Amino acid sequence: MAEQKKQSVLFQHGTLSLLVPGLFEGTMTVGELLQHGNYGIGTVQDFNGELVVLDGHAYQVVESGAVNELTADQSVPFASVHFDDPIAQTELANLNKAEVERYLLQNYPYRNVFFAVKIVGEFAQMHTRVVEEQQKPYPSLTEATKTQPKFNQDNIHGTLIGYYAPELFQGVAVGGYHVHFLSDDHKTIGGHILDYRLKKGQVSIQPFATLEQHFPLENQDFLQQNFNYDGMSQSIDQAEK
Repeated sequence: MAEQKKQSVLFQHGTLSLLVPGLFEGTMTVGELLQHGNYGIGTVQDFNGELVVLDGHAYQVVESGAVNELTADQSVPFASVHFDDPIAQTELANLNKAEVERYLLQNYPYRNVFFAVKIVGEFAQMHTRVVEEQQKPYPSLTEATKTQPKFNQDNIHGTLIGYYAPELFQGVAVGGYHVHFLSDDHKTIGGHILDYRLKKGQVSIQPFATLEQHFPLENQDFLQQNFNYDGMSQSIDQAEK
């Protein structure tokens, strides 16, 4: 695949819906995942924290708030990655999460496609949460996310990375925005973003012509799972938004 074509592809291993019944087993190694992109988000084996992929490195934010760089042999049940090549960049300031997200949808014609969002800059406020590690037999997503440690930090430099997906794809991914954060020092704060106020930052947007959906065909739990789609969207919204 030509490099230019790679940059128009969003690669996703697993689906968000497989997390709903508690399929938290890692089914792709980090080393293999990073062959498909150098930026992205997801979760880690045993639902152990939030995955943030920046500049070809995979970081795990765990429930204590600590940040670890993952090794190539560690694994993920669900992750999305892409090769960073934004088509548009703009500087924004003094906006909160909802205002930034609304600005992007109003000013770029990508409401009906997947696109990546990246913000590098200073955040006056950052509010995140981190999912807790689970043990087999795994609980459902709803049970696993009943307790989620939350973190706050003021005046922090870092990188926001994540995706917008059309509501049509709720279950494949999170319909709407799904974004993670990591501070520049890779230790002060990270995780799934609940809210923020951007003091000043460079905002990049990258739409994708192709969603490459990869399924864990070697995983028997996934193959044999009888998914109950009733209430799935509600479970995802409760856990992810």
